[in-house]
Amino acid sequence: MNNFIDELQWRGMLQDMTPGLEQHLKEGMRSAYLGFDPTADSLHIGHLVGVMTLLHFQRAGHKPFALVGGATGMIGDPSFKSAERNLLDKASLDHNVECLKNQLAKFLNFDEGLTNKAELVNNHDWMAEFSFLAFIRDVGKHITVNYMMAKDSVKRRLEEGSGLSFTEFSYQLIQGYDFFHLWKNQGVSIQLGGSDQWGNIVTGTELIRKMEGGHAFALTVPLITKSDGAKFGKTESGSIWLDPEKTSPYAFYQFWLNVSDEDASKYIRIFTLLDQKTIQQLEKEHLEAPHLRFLQKEIAKEVTCMIHGEKEYEMALKASSILFGKSSTEDLAALDERTFLQVFEGVPQVNISREVFEEKSNLVDLLSEKSHGIIFPSKGEARKMIQGGGVSINKEKITDPAADAVFPLLQNKYLLVQKGKKQYFIILID
Repeated sequence: MNNFIDELQWRGMLQDMTPGLEQHLKEGMRSAYLGFDPTADSLHIGHLVGVMTLLHFQRAGHKPFALVGGATGMIGDPSFKSAERNLLDKASLDHNVECLKNQLAKFLNFDEGLTNKAELVNNHDWMAEFSFLAFIRDVGKHITVNYMMAKDSVKRRLEEGSGLSFTEFSYQLIQGYDFFHLWKNQGVSIQLGGSDQWGNIVTGTELIRKMEGGHAFALTVPLITKSDGAKFGKTESGSIWLDPEKTSPYAFYQFWLNVSDEDASKYIRIFTLLDQKTIQQLEKEHLEAPHLRFLQKEIAKEVTCMIHGEKEYEMALKASSILFGKSSTEDLAALDERTFLQVFEGVPQVNISREVFEEKSNLVDLLSEKSHGIIFPSKGEARKMIQGGGVSINKEKITDPAADAVFPLLQNKYLLVQKGKKQYFIILID
């Protein structure tokens, strides 16, 4: 149990809130919701700020609702976007909604025995049967066009973008109705969201006030950016996803391991559950020896374990040591195929048929002629480097060029050849 507002403040996770919210939270268990847009079948790390907000809310003794927008996902939120998004069909949305539900269950406690157990809701359940005429009559009449036009997200889109369709313009009204529905039927008195959602959220509080004379609250968290101003969670290869099939646990781990020192101090507060005292101690140790990257290693460990589990974290750790530290043949053999290929992505690959590989030959032949001259262009060069101790196969140093080319294969089909300190080659036996 903790004070939710205090927790967000020291973690740097509080942007804005409506007056009276702190007192409202002190008066008993409250319910809050946060929406997730199901435009993909996985959350990415940009969603984690909102997920962690719900997690802290539940840890403070309150009841969290995660709303997956099966209805609003059919429209697309125009907030601070320069162009209209492609609309998804219902089958795709249903699939995405189910995937997001499974991911959210890793963070929130849905145990039926809890008084503040988390709830998953889908706004398609109450919006699907709403007729257009009923909506504009019963809901639309309460919010003026002037009020909707005054929102920063709408104004910016009209000024800088390619216009705004009526479909997108109606988004804030539908999101506002979501808040009203949950307030009226589930006792949800607070909506949480990113700072870009402030306009949509207060439209909901306004609907609650006008339609029922009720009172509700809003709280937003900052949008996270990197210290260089770039968008958080984006890399050259795209978004960092929570789905291990979209972003491998190794690549996920590496993302956090490579954040800047400035970002690490901010991210460790936002994306982990470590307490203030522990974080301050880590920061102190980091300042004393920044080259050891204590903060980055701890963030990478905490977040990878939280999303993928300890086993995948250990795998990512072994994989990292293979490239950047001392490791053994056993460490290499322990990697699954996906992680092995991820670690050595972009490394030159040589294909040798199993028949040719199994023909009796020595190391020099394997690394020159049988490898089509890709690893060593000549037998002489291969022999000289092996004798000099500059060649390893599967992390085992080779010193005898006349030795038989017999090695246990990784995943029954790979050999990893290291030439010098940094040059790697993969031999694929097919």
